[in-house]
Amino acid sequence: MALTKTQKQKIIEDLREKTAKARAIVLVGIAGLKVKDISELRKRLRAVDAKIQVVKKTLAELVLKEHNLDFNKNKFKEELALVFGFEDEILPDKAVYQFSRQNEKLKILGGFLENKFKEGDEMIILAQLPTREELLARLVGSISSPVSNFVNVLKGNIKGLLRVLTQIKT
Repeated sequence: MALTKTQKQKIIEDLREKTAKARAIVLVGIAGLKVKDISELRKRLRAVDAKIQVVKKTLAELVLKEHNLDFNKNKFKEELALVFGFEDEILPDKAVYQFSRQNEKLKILGGFLENKFKEGDEMIILAQLPTREELLARLVGSISSPVSNFVNVLKGNIKGLLRVLTQIKT
């Protein structure tokens, strides 16, 4: 069904608002996805403060070019959806990537980070990186590891002494 001019204008205004607030935009191909799959993806994205919007490529091109983002609609053959990340640059990409591993019909086509277009492969690589919290946990673990190992060694000497004393007692 063709959209009326007023419907297109509302979609464009909504896209302008989301694009202005977004810290990252992920372009995904949704050809062949069922409505329940997109609803599931929406739930996952809501958890990381991101939103997905299915758009016509012409409208997406119009809005993205207004924001000086290099987008060429002829590059993309399939149906297109835009995932807007408002809080974090990487978490929406991670959520889409994890969902795409469970559902092969969803394809990451590219995205915009820091107003630069990244190809789909680059976005997948970024999605596979550990989060900031995971990196901090690894750092804390590697820093505390020698200390905890030293404590365990000291406990071993005390346990050995206790065993000897209990043997002498009996």
